[in-house]
Order: sequence, then structure tokens, then C-alpha cells
Amino acid sequence: MDPVVVLALVAAIVVVFLVASSVRIVPQARRYNIERFGRYRRTLQPGLNLVVPVADRINTKLDVREQVYSSDPRPVITEDNLVVNIDTVLYYQITDPRSAAYEVADYLHAIDQLTVTTLRNVIGSMDLEETLTSREEINSRLRAVLDDATGKWGIRVNRVEIKAIDPPHTIKEAMEKQMRAERDKRAAILHAEGERQAKILTAEGTKQKDILEAQGTQQAMILRADGEAKAVELVFQAVHRNNADPKILAYKYLETLPHLASSDNNTFWVIPGELTEAVRTVTRAFGDQPAAQPEAAAGAGADHTSDEGRTPELDAGWTASSDAAAAADEAEKEAAAAVSDAKAEAEAAKSPQTPRRGQTPRG
Repeated sequence: MDPVVVLALVAAIVVVFLVASSVRIVPQARRYNIERFGRYRRTLQPGLNLVVPVADRINTKLDVREQVYSSDPRPVITEDNLVVNIDTVLYYQITDPRSAAYEVADYLHAIDQLTVTTLRNVIGSMDLEETLTSREEINSRLRAVLDDATGKWGIRVNRVEIKAIDPPHTIKEAMEKQMRAERDKRAAILHAEGERQAKILTAEGTKQKDILEAQGTQQAMILRADGEAKAVELVFQAVHRNNADPKILAYKYLETLPHLASSDNNTFWVIPGELTEAVRTVTRAFGDQPAAQPEAAAGAGADHTSDEGRTPELDAGWTASSDAAAAADEAEKEAAAAVSDAKAEAEAAKSPQTPRRGQTPRG
């Protein structure tokens, strides 16, 4: 082969290699750190970039998108000397590729260790109860410390989240018992409140019922009393308007005597003290003259005994007085018989085996 052709081929190969070595294409959201003869030269941006062949080389390729880093659970001691395992989730982003490559050897390991030490400082000043209920405060303090420390590394910590806090198994059992006791307490309180409200409502209903019944009874008694008062008033007006005869009044008085023993619950009877006066009234009613007239007639008869022509008038007066006395005795007997019959009927109603007055027992 001709040596000239060989040299031309070698020269072409060298040119192609040099051109290929001088061209660098960087993808989007990537950053390449270029070193020239072992010293940092510049950071290549996304797109087509030219470098010096052989002299320049790529030291690190970094992703500037937001990254997520989840750490393993780490034991942390609380203020009340309880060991809890805490694992965190870290959201970070590289803002300066040069510092991330040359200011720290392994930024992920550095961030992880810084997170653990910060957690121990923060959790060490809290008890278990406060640790479980103060996640937002812990996250804020962690982010402030990490952001301040990683700023010089060219990294920005956007967010720090505590993924889990695992207390010891015995503490979990105690917490479950405590929560169960709290729930039982709330259930008992709610049940007691329900019973209390039910009793209050029942009492209110009973009260309203008693009040309404009392008001109904009151209204009924008032109406009954008004009716009786009006009836008495009408009877009184009718008696006085019609100027009733003493015979009718005396008869009505004696007619009410049998009703004294009409009730089945009566064990004794009260006879009015005006019974004698009623009998006298009947006597006056059925007699032709007042009760005091016989005495006057007797006096008049004595005065006129000397007069032979007036003897028949004296006999007639005594005859009328005798009729009145007989009528009074008859009325008294009828009243006594009516009372006796009423007593007998009441006793017969209480004990059916006892024969009534005037009846013979069955045989």
C-alpha cells in the first residue's frame, strides 16, 4: 500500500477522534464538572458543549432535580429515657454542582449523619408523649439545622418528614391499654349522660302529665261546683218564687232520711238533730192549728165552761189536736221505719247471708 494513503487514513482517524473527544452533549437537568489536568475548570450546562481533547475530562455527573432520600430507622433516646426508632424522609436539591462535588466527599452520607445527630438533640429534650404529638415542630427544627449546614455544600433541603416513630413493644401495649381505657371512659360518660337525659325527660313528662291531670281535675271540680251552685240557686229561687207549702218542705226533708244509709261503705249513720223539729213541722202541716193552739184551746175551753152553749167547740178543738198528735206519731214511726230499712239494706249488701228485715231465711 502506498505510504501516503496510510498516513492519510491515520490522520483522518486522529481528526475524528479529536472531534469526538471535544464534543460533549449534556442532558436536561444534568450538570457535568470538567477538570483540566486535574483541576476544576467549569460546569457544563445542558446541550452541546466543546472541551479540549485529552486536557479536559468529566469528573462528576450530577442530577439537579429534587431528590428523595429515606434513611434507615435510628434509635433515639427521649427525655424520659425511652428508646424509640425514628426514620426520616429527606427532600433535597443540588443548587451548586461544584460545591456538591468538591466541598463534601459524600453529601448523602453527610446529610444522613447530620439528620441523626439533629434528631437526637431535638428528641432528647422531649418526652415520649410530646415526641408523638410534635412532629411538625420536629420537622421544622430539623429543616432549619440541615438547611443551614448543607448550604455550603451546594444543597438545599426543601423538606424533612418523620416517616415513623416506633416506641418499644411494652410502651405500645401500655399506650393501647391507655387508649382503650380512655375509650371505655368516654363510652361510660356518654352512656351515663344518655341515662341522665332519659330520666330528666321522663321526669318532665311525668310532671307535665301530673300538672295536666291536676288542672283537669281542678276544672272538673270547678265546673261541678258551679253546676251544683247553680242547681241550688235555681231550687232556692224556685222555692221562694213559688212560696212552697210547709207540708212539701217537711215531706222532702223526711224523704232524704233513707238516703243516708244508701252507700255500701257506711258503717254508721248520723241522724240529724232537727228530726224532732221535722216531726213537729209535719205535725203542724197535717194539723188544722199550730202546736201551741191546743193549749190556747184548752184555756179558752176553761173560760167558756160556764157557757153551756160553747161545749161543742171545745170538743171539736180537742178532736183536731188529737188528730195532729196521731199524724205526728205516724210520721215519726215512718221515719224510724225508713231509717231501719236503710240500715238493713246496707247490712244485707255487705253480708248477703244475713236475711233482710221482714224476710225468712231460706231453708
